[in-house]
Amino acid sequence: MIVSGEDRVLVHGITGKQGTFWTEQMRAYGTRIVGGVHPTKSGTEHVGVPVFASAQEAAASLDGGVDVSVLFVPPAGAGAAIDDAVAAGAGMVVVLTEFIPVHDTMAAVAGAAEAGCVLMGPNTAGVVTPGQAFVGFMPAFDDRIFNPGRVGVISRSGSLGTLACVELTRAGLGQSAFLGIGGDPVSGTSTAQAFAALDADPGTDAIVVIGEIGGRKEEDAAEVIAASSKPVASFIAGATSPPGKRMGHAGAIVEGSTGTYASKRRALEEAGAAVVDVPWELPAALGRT
Repeated sequence: MIVSGEDRVLVHGITGKQGTFWTEQMRAYGTRIVGGVHPTKSGTEHVGVPVFASAQEAAASLDGGVDVSVLFVPPAGAGAAIDDAVAAGAGMVVVLTEFIPVHDTMAAVAGAAEAGCVLMGPNTAGVVTPGQAFVGFMPAFDDRIFNPGRVGVISRSGSLGTLACVELTRAGLGQSAFLGIGGDPVSGTSTAQAFAALDADPGTDAIVVIGEIGGRKEEDAAEVIAASSKPVASFIAGATSPPGKRMGHAGAIVEGSTGTYASKRRALEEAGAAVVDVPWELPAALGRT
């Protein structure tokens, strides 16, 4: 779940505009891009790496196979691309795509879990290990936002996660890792699973959890947070949102008595996390837990 500079990364949709731009940015930062995927351009080269018809072809052709696959593909093709990456033996698949049909996501999540593959997303901005590598479209290269450090950050939102990292950097606290779990109602990695990964990471001394209204991800993470000895600070977006309205992400809609701002804040505070009202209070809150 925490990417390293040694991980071998394959880019699905590498020849598209976004795939091209972000592949160049990832490589310049230090991410080990070993190839790309485009079904009709196998045998060609793009931005300095070979292109294959599928992830399975890439894994069979590349010495060392594939550790991580990242998807710059449209919603209709995302399910098949995830299945291809899982079948190729990727240990993690980072799904940037938004608006994937829910039944496709459910099938992909089940298939990845069965294979022991970590699925980040859908609708994630990616993952960052400052100073080593990033996968996705987070601005890891901007040192006003990301700097190597010992605070792990989990976020359903790329923009809110970026803001949290800005505040940590301004306070002189760098990040050990940023884990974007995605904002869709069905996702491959829960807040609890991401928290457990950072809790077990020897390079992480404290953890920031950025959540939002809708779903049960933050409430369900309370048990693992309560069992941790590391300081935890959290910000939950959506305190003033009207009931029944989707705010931003597809998963940010409250139905029933769970998933509300109040229920999430209560669960996190009872687990020992310091929950702040605004993101710029996060650095100070880590010192209070």
